[in-house]
Amino acid sequence: MNIFAPLLIFLAVLGLKGFKLDREYQRGVIFRLGRFQAIKGPGLYWTIPLVDQKSQVDIRTKTVDVAPQETVTADSVTIKVNAVLYYRIIDPAKAINKVESYQMAVYQAAMTTLRNVVGQNILDDVLQNRDKINHTVQSMVDEITEPWGIDIERVEIKDVEIPTSMQRAMAKEAEAVREKRARIIKAEAEQEASFKLSQASKVIMDNPAALELRRLQMLTEIGAENNTTTVVMIPSDLVTLSKQWSEKLEQNETDARHARNGNKES
Repeated sequence: MNIFAPLLIFLAVLGLKGFKLDREYQRGVIFRLGRFQAIKGPGLYWTIPLVDQKSQVDIRTKTVDVAPQETVTADSVTIKVNAVLYYRIIDPAKAINKVESYQMAVYQAAMTTLRNVVGQNILDDVLQNRDKINHTVQSMVDEITEPWGIDIERVEIKDVEIPTSMQRAMAKEAEAVREKRARIIKAEAEQEASFKLSQASKVIMDNPAALELRRLQMLTEIGAENNTTTVVMIPSDLVTLSKQWSEKLEQNETDARHARNGNKES
């Protein structure tokens, strides 16, 4: 009995070593004599010691920071673009068996795809339509990583580095656009004001009393401020009468001149 005791103890220890424990976000890919057997976990499970081998996989969402990539846009502008990529393993067996290092494979696929997609767009699209580029990069990288059991959840362009000379040119262009917009708005305001003044003049011609009301309003606006301006009011009837009187005097002088000329000829 004493001879088998060490053997029993060895077998018991070996059997205990066969127990494996994975957390909720971990999975165990089991290989039996080198061949894929099953995916275990999470929790406690048992494998055959010395026969089964386990590769542990983290199925949580991972973040990949893509280093700045220098590329030339479709309109021949050299820029640097960096992005962040989020991916998750949905099939641990494929992630282990189909690719040697899925972390490096995902990074390289994201880096080359980002450079290619940015190179197919002009600079304005890269700056203004980032969502479109993000979606394009995501779909293309996801197509590459799908056979590896990896799902690309999201791709975001973080920053776009533009040459200093191009920044100055863009600033001048933006300033010119704002100046153009300001001039158009001012011209439209003057056009609208002239239209309103034309309507007001027609109303005043139909009703001369409206002009007197406007003068009284102007006096009220002037008197609201502390100033030393002296305003002399002349009734509009007096102005009209003076105009008619001057026209009558001019007509009388013209008639008298014609009469003198007629007497001389006779």
